[in-house]
Amino acid sequence: MTHAEAVEVVVCDLADLAVEEGRTYVVADEQVALFRMRDGSVHAVGAACPHRGGPIADGQCDEPVVWCPLHAFGFDLATGACVNGDLQLPRWDARVDDGRVVVTIPA
Repeated sequence: MTHAEAVEVVVCDLADLAVEEGRTYVVADEQVALFRMRDGSVHAVGAACPHRGGPIADGQCDEPVVWCPLHAFGFDLATGACVNGDLQLPRWDARVDDGRVVVTIPA
């Protein structure tokens, strides 16, 4: 990966994320909701529901789906695809490196 293709950003410590609870961060000018799964993996999706801008990080997480708290649209955290509609959340690659969460944002 070159810098022209993507930017890797250390966002937080894994310990900052409670299991199956979202938290919103600004990553390279993007509003990103991070979710930590039971297996220790992390997902990074858009922080605003494409329906009416609901705060995705405040939604109920029922692995592998997060439910928007405003109108109950569900989004697959692995793909960003809506499970009960035609909506799509942006999604970015996220990983844990030495206890820190790293998100990759395309340049």
